[in-house]
Amino acid sequence: MHLEILVEDASGKTLLESLMPKMIGDQGHPHTWRLHSYRGLGRIPGGLKASDNAYHRLLLKELPRLLQGYGKTPGIDGVVVVLDSDKKNCREFLDELQILRDGCRPVPRVLFRLAIEEIEAWYLGDRKALLEAYPRGKRAVLDGYVQDRPCDTWELLADAVYPGGREAILRAGWPLPGQVKHEWAEKIGPLLGLERNMSPSFQKLLSGMKRLLNEA
Repeated sequence: MHLEILVEDASGKTLLESLMPKMIGDQGHPHTWRLHSYRGLGRIPGGLKASDNAYHRLLLKELPRLLQGYGKTPGIDGVVVVLDSDKKNCREFLDELQILRDGCRPVPRVLFRLAIEEIEAWYLGDRKALLEAYPRGKRAVLDGYVQDRPCDTWELLADAVYPGGREAILRAGWPLPGQVKHEWAEKIGPLLGLERNMSPSFQKLLSGMKRLLNEA
């Protein structure tokens, strides 16, 4: 089976590069995949028009056109779209995504998965991996986190593991937030255990991937 996997930013792509072999096996044994990252989430447009500037590609803006194309392309057996839920109502957001998918002809096989509220929740779901990557992480900050509860998730992780916490990152401004998130993906991602991860949204990704492969 071949999967096309779409994520909203480069750090998400880095994370999934380390997770995919754990979830479905090494590339080509027996499944294959390609990962695509974008420059943010954006919003779903009314039509199927592509972005005029590839540098500013936003995932949701591109998604209608992408799904339409994937549904018509031989050799693509499934599409996985991984998004942060941010402050959105998850049920309403997923309904909107499903309507978009169902409007394609032919309808592609698509798995939508949301990280609640941000993909950093998946790092916080495996404290063993997190503290192995950052042994000096602040346990008191981590103890105050309620798994998958919206709380400015990446900022909380920054308070736990980055010198000076969120304030230092926000004060420095861009591109430091993106660089820090990329570092987390590189350092924590390869250490994540699948079954021990306490994030419900992470476990939904795992179960959804298994179901997608079984339906092929």
